[in-house]
Amino acid sequence: MKQRLLLLIAVFFGIMAFVLNYFQINAERRKIQNSTEEVILIKMNKAKASGQVIDVGDITQEKISRPRGLRTMDRDIPWNMRARIIGRKLDLSKEKGELLQWSDISQAYGRAAGLAGKIQKNYRAISISVDTISSLNNLIKPEDNVDVIGTFRFPEMRGDNSLDTLTLTILQNVRVLATGAQWNTNYGMAGNESVRGGYSTVTLELSPKEAEMIVFASQKGKLTLSLRNSEESSFTSNLQSVNFKYLEQNIPKYNEERETLQHR
Repeated sequence: MKQRLLLLIAVFFGIMAFVLNYFQINAERRKIQNSTEEVILIKMNKAKASGQVIDVGDITQEKISRPRGLRTMDRDIPWNMRARIIGRKLDLSKEKGELLQWSDISQAYGRAAGLAGKIQKNYRAISISVDTISSLNNLIKPEDNVDVIGTFRFPEMRGDNSLDTLTLTILQNVRVLATGAQWNTNYGMAGNESVRGGYSTVTLELSPKEAEMIVFASQKGKLTLSLRNSEESSFTSNLQSVNFKYLEQNIPKYNEERETLQHR
């Protein structure tokens, strides 16, 4: 009887030790998961020598987990920026399976090439004036994507005050080349974003026709930049220009749409 009791006690403590160990392992796993993030980077799909041009089939995506907030992402190339490296030459030879970094690309994003080396072929760089409001308190940075929104006044519309001011989205998904004089994506790698400082201009990458339109719009009204999620590249086709009359008629509809989205 005594031996059976001792055996039951030993089994009990064995089960308790197993349970405690199980919960401890799960707690550590959750701790590790909460301190990491998944990112999708560009890696080589085949070996390429220095001087060769990067084609679409040369790269593929690689999903990795890394410590949250790790600054090496400034050197790695996110998958959503793949269009900006196609057609560029490699400055260093790369083996199949290696992650591609900005420093591997010849005269594309390097300091020696200057800002001109960042501009895609058939595009132009145009700077617009911004303040702390139109630049999201100077939080927009090089390689972000933005929408350009314009607000214009029409003093000649005196017969209807509801039409004398108009706001509309002019361009969507525009690449930011530089903020002020800063165009290097490695700036501020110490982790303190405040070292970037303020700026009064933002330089955008535009087609020649878009450049003409933005220069004209900047002279006739106020331009505001709307920052996009880094993974979003879609275009919204049903945007409406907004004046006082449109705003008055659609405020209830806007609030209903927001309520619907927030309860999904």
